[in-house]
Amino acid sequence: HVQLVESGGGLVQLGGSLRLSCAASGRIFSIYGMGWYRQAPGKQRELVAGITSGGPTNYADSVKGRFIFSRDNAKNTVYLQMNTLKPEDTAVYYCNVALRTATMNYGDYWGQGTQVTVSS
Repeated sequence: HVQLVESGGGLVQLGGSLRLSCAASGRIFSIYGMGWYRQAPGKQRELVAGITSGGPTNYADSVKGRFIFSRDNAKNTVYLQMNTLKPEDTAVYYCNVALRTATMNYGDYWGQGTQVTVSS
């Protein structure tokens, strides 16, 4: 089993910053992709920032230039630095890890989510 524990959400004012953390533990192997997603009430979950198979980090157009995805492999932790926050960034943010090998897809794992609220 893989466990993802997220933290760092909260209430901030327009233009403020937050740093989300996602600590992973368990039987982690053959990581195909990692990323952050978010879901606002009544909307679909969307990719915010992610990386796949050692490629460059992909960012949603709406956050490009404001958010930064990073990893600390020694701590088994990924981060999402969010700057210049806007009310439209308000959502529950989820950490995701996809485990795959050349011959098998072992599925996706999700954190419990952390609420980010940006007031205007």
